Amino acid sequence: MKDGFLTLTTRIGDFLNVTQDGYAIFSADDILIGCNQAYADLMFIDFEQIIGKSFNQQCRIAFKNQQGPKIETADIEQWLEVAQTKRRAQEFRIFEVDLVDGRWFLMSEQVLPSGELLLQAKNITKQKVVEQTLSKNTHQLTSLALTDELTKIANRRSFISNVKSEINRYKRNKQTFTFCLLDIDYFKKINDKHGHQVGDNVLRQLSALIKKTLREYDQFGRIRGEEFGILLPDTTALKADDIINRLRSKIMDTTFNHHNNPVNITLSIGIIESWFGCTFEHLYNQSDIALYKAKHNGRNQVVMVAPTQSTIETATAESKK
Repeated sequence: MKDGFLTLTTRIGDFLNVTQDGYAIFSADDILIGCNQAYADLMFIDFEQIIGKSFNQQCRIAFKNQQGPKIETADIEQWLEVAQTKRRAQEFRIFEVDLVDGRWFLMSEQVLPSGELLLQAKNITKQKVVEQTLSKNTHQLTSLALTDELTKIANRRSFISNVKSEINRYKRNKQTFTFCLLDIDYFKKINDKHGHQVGDNVLRQLSALIKKTLREYDQFGRIRGEEFGILLPDTTALKADDIINRLRSKIMDTTFNHHNNPVNITLSIGIIESWFGCTFEHLYNQSDIALYKAKHNGRNQVVMVAPTQSTIETATAESKK
């Protein structure tokens, strides 16, 4: 029986010497009383020197040398205070730690009734690389699904979703917003005269200019063709009229497609202020009426309309269903 125990102990020791996982045992007062080479390598401290050092001492060395665990703080002592509130706070805990050199480890801590703590550090770098790659690819696919391929702004689906979110916020907070529908005047003539490549350049450059001009929290998207939508949160129609007219003037004074075929454009714009019970369809239809008036009145202008009484009554009735 005794020989079997010694054989088992020897084999466990052999395993700890060759495994890439780190193992360490801390005393009740948090002094390292034993570890394998993999743990010492993880902490970037010589095996002969790490035994007898407290957890705090090991972390101070890592912080000072910028090796081992990545400790992102300007005050190591404050960081250690927070860390100590987590150690031994529960019998077993598991967490991830990334190293300065880019490796990742899954740490587990098991506390014995005596207060001693067994730590295991499992290398999960490959899994984290896969996880981060999948996350990056998912983010890129989501971005592609919500972005207009040509102009790199929100596509129709994404813009409508953003407008619906703002409508819900309006229902909760009663914060007025204004919806704007923009259309490039005589855009077909640009394509017919200069070609679709020039037309695409104009759409890209116009989108970039509008996006740069708008506030960070304004919503902007391409609805279709040369038609765009803008939503201005926390903005009345009267204030929006001034903002959008300045944008219209800026675009009128800008030359697009600067190379051999310079192009100047104007916009016709319809705007409408939110009201209780409004939907994207209501806002779009009413602003489209205003846009048509801008076209009919000579183009290159902003027309502001109020929702018709029948539209308000319909929206109110639908919101109560």
